[in-house]
Amino acid sequence: MVQAVQRAVQILRELAVTGPRLGVTELAERLGVAKPTVHALLRTLEAEGMVVQDRDSSKYQLGPYLVHLGNSYLDTQELRSRALTWADLLARRAGEAVWVAVPTGDHMLVVHHAFRPEGTVQILEVGASIPWNTCALGKAVAAFAPDEERERLLSGELTVLTGASITGREPLAAQLAQVRAQGYALEDQESAIGDAGVAAPVFDRSGAVVGAIGVVGPVERLLAEPARQELAVAVRETARNLSRDLGAPRGAARGTAG
Repeated sequence: MVQAVQRAVQILRELAVTGPRLGVTELAERLGVAKPTVHALLRTLEAEGMVVQDRDSSKYQLGPYLVHLGNSYLDTQELRSRALTWADLLARRAGEAVWVAVPTGDHMLVVHHAFRPEGTVQILEVGASIPWNTCALGKAVAAFAPDEERERLLSGELTVLTGASITGREPLAAQLAQVRAQGYALEDQESAIGDAGVAAPVFDRSGAVVGAIGVVGPVERLLAEPARQELAVAVRETARNLSRDLGAPRGAARGTAG
C-alpha cells in the first residue's frame, strides 16, 4: 500500500467518525504521525476539496467534494439503480419505508431509501452505515455470504447499539442459520429502540449475495402477527424479483423463494 494515501484515508475516516472538526495535533495523535506530515496531508486534501478548514477554530472537517464522490458512487451502483422501482413497489405494498443496502466491511451502507407512502415527515437515510449484526439487512447478507466471509463477520467485533443488540457468536450464528432456512432476516430493536426491520438478500448474475432489501418501521407494526408474515412474503418476493433483474440464476435466490 502507498503510505501517504493510506494516511489520507485515515484522516478522512477520523473526521467522519470522531469529527466533525479536528485539529492537526488531534489528528497527529490519533494517527500516530508527526504533525508536519498531517499538516501536509491536510493541505493536499483541502486543495482537492476533500476537507475544509474552519476559519474560527482552524480545525478541519470533511469537504464538499466528498458529496460529489458519494453521489457518483450511488449513480454507478447497479443494485441501487435496479432497486429503485422495486423498492417503491414494496413501500406501497407494505405501507412502510424500504431500505436497500450493500455490505462495506462489517457495516451495511444504505444506498436507497423509499419513503413510507403516508405523508408524514421522514428523514432520508441514504448514506447511513449500520453495523451488520444490528440490522436485518446485515443479517440477510451475512447468512448467504460465503462461509469464510460469514466466519470473519462472526469472529469480528459485534457492535452494541441497544440492549437488544445480539453480541454472542453462537446465538448470532444460530440466527443466521434460521435466516438461510426461511429466506429473510428480522431485526427487533437492535439498532434503535422501537424500530424493527424485515429484510431479504439480493443476488447478482454470478449468484453471489450483493446486498439486501427490507422494510423498516416501528416494532409494533412490523413484528406483530399477521403483519410479520405478510411483510416477510412481500420482502422475499421483492428480493427475488430484484435478483432476477440483476441476472441472478434461479438457484442463487433459493433463500428468497418463499
